[in-house]
This record gives sequence, structure tokens and C-alpha cells, in this order.
Amino acid sequence: MKTEQQYFEEGQTLQDYMDNMGTHKENSFLIYNEFEVPKDDEFIEILKDKQPHILVITEDWCGDAMLNNPILRRIAEAAFVDVRTVLRDENPDLIDRHLTNGGRSIPIYILLDSEGEVLAKWGPRAPILQKYVMAGRAELPEQDHPDFEEKQKAFYSKLMSEYTAKPANWLAVYGDIRSEWLPVLQQTN
Repeated sequence: MKTEQQYFEEGQTLQDYMDNMGTHKENSFLIYNEFEVPKDDEFIEILKDKQPHILVITEDWCGDAMLNNPILRRIAEAAFVDVRTVLRDENPDLIDRHLTNGGRSIPIYILLDSEGEVLAKWGPRAPILQKYVMAGRAELPEQDHPDFEEKQKAFYSKLMSEYTAKPANWLAVYGDIRSEWLPVLQQTN
């Protein structure tokens, strides 16, 4: 069984992944081009100092990946940290080690130390966005209802608009990654 570090070593850079996206590429680059990492942040400085590796489990059809990956890319660029991606659907053994509530939700970001040990993981979305998604899904009719597909499509369309048009959502992602990983990084040698 491959380790997370082996997946990292074999993975594609986040930049190459984004450059080769099919679905959601335009929206992902919209966020990437507009998002700025907060200045003078201790988080970025500690990332620069510790130089962890970050392994991303993702797929380009995923709306959460569309939102989160460009933010992570900006974090990595600010801190000169190496990020590599692997596709969830091609790597079931890896995603099955990092399930979210029993599901293969993505993206998942795995923070690795210099030895390749897993320090922490983050994903698939910031808590404030999770609440929004869960509330929206609760409003949908049952799956066997004739309007389900239409209403689900409308909800996902609205969600993509919220993800791309609201910088507060981008900062929520940044802030949650920061709050999860900063204490972990502060405790590492």
C-alpha cells in the first residue's frame, strides 16, 4: 500500500492540475486571480519555515474543489510550499483512508511533514459553507420527487455563484485552513 508521501511524490503540481482542468476551470481561475492571501500572517511565515508538503485529493468536476484549490494554491505560492494533486476517482485506496463522515468527499488536503508523516487534514469545506450547503440540501424535495433534479441543479448553480462571487467565502476557506493547521505546525520541529 502506497503512503501519502508516495502519492505526493507521484502527484501532479496544483498549478498543472488547474491548467489542465476541464470542468470549472474558468471559475477556479476567477477565484485564483482575485484572492489575495492576508498580509503579515503568522500562518504563511510558519509554512515558509516548516516547509510541509501538501497532498490534495480532488476532481475538477467538484464545486468545493473549484473554490478551495485556488485558495490553497495562493497559500502555497505565498509560502513557497510544494502542493501535489491526485484524482480521487483514480485513487480509491487513498480517499478511503481519508473519508468524511463515511463518504468520499473532496477536496481533502493532507498536510505532511518532511518525513512524509500525516500531520493534519482539511476538507472538504469550511464550516460556514457546510452549514449553507446543508441548509440548501434540506430544502430540496425527496430524490424520487419529479422536481428533484431541476431543484438540485438550481441549488448547485446558486452555490457556484455564491462560491465565485463572494470574497467572504474565500476568506472563510483561508481562515479555516489556517485555524486547523497553524496549531499543528506550531507543535512540529
